[in-house]
Amino acid sequence: MTTKIAVVGTGLVGRAWAIVFARAGYTTVLFDPIDGVATAALDRIGALLPDLAAADLLGGHAPSVVLDRLRVADSLTAALEGAAHVQESAPERVEVKRALYLELDRIAAPTTVLASSTSGIPASQFTEPLAGRARCLVAHPINPPHIIPLVEIVPAPWTDPAVVERTRELMAAVGQRPISTTREIDGFVVNRLQGALLGEAFRLVEDGVCSVADVDAAIADGLGLRWSFIGPFETIDLNSPRGVRGYCEMLGPLYHALALQQADPREWSEALVAEVERQRRAALPLDAIAERQAWRDRRLAKLVGHKRGAD
Repeated sequence: MTTKIAVVGTGLVGRAWAIVFARAGYTTVLFDPIDGVATAALDRIGALLPDLAAADLLGGHAPSVVLDRLRVADSLTAALEGAAHVQESAPERVEVKRALYLELDRIAAPTTVLASSTSGIPASQFTEPLAGRARCLVAHPINPPHIIPLVEIVPAPWTDPAVVERTRELMAAVGQRPISTTREIDGFVVNRLQGALLGEAFRLVEDGVCSVADVDAAIADGLGLRWSFIGPFETIDLNSPRGVRGYCEMLGPLYHALALQQADPREWSEALVAEVERQRRAALPLDAIAERQAWRDRRLAKLVGHKRGAD
């Protein structure tokens, strides 16, 4: 495969994207404006590949084969030369992205798609003045994207629909699961859903209904088991002999009553955050978070591998 992908920004998300594209067979060029960071990223990626291979998440390729598809560019110009797609994973600050996209738009070929990994900044906030703004959009992954396949594709008001479709096709080709919005919306899709759940989770703890651990168990050992392979609409469709309509007729009034109670947006106060932090640190010391993250990623890799096999 000769198509070249440029990954600009080689932090946690950029490194994960590099794995996604390289394991799919694409020549992937990494660039980071901080000296030595992109080269160090190769070492970090190399350390991750054996576990991914063990979980069958390298497309059947050996770690050495995937690593051999990765290159480091010494300039932004070199990284973008001949690239069909740019996946930008720069810091989440709009002023940084505005300056970067001026350069990306100036240097990249007119047909190169410029996609941002931003988790919450709409593309319209950093692409409006660009001559090539029609080829810009958000392609937001879910962390860690080399394990979790979902990608949210969010166009700016001026994004060419053909660019959206082309990006969807690329993401599907590299083994990701793209979803698209019809327009920009705060938080995109996943963070809006997660935000609604977090809002209620914090309320339950703040009101003394249950503990942090019990909220986590309600998801990990309850709802999350179903949601790991079917979504909320399919869940309710399967939970009634008459499908969605039967479920809504039976439980719609209950959920409406709950929604009225939940229409109580609250700030996460310092006292509340401190209490949640206290309970979490009792369960997991701060210096053990990195080890637990690695455990999480190994579990996720096994789950994703299982889902692919089951599908």
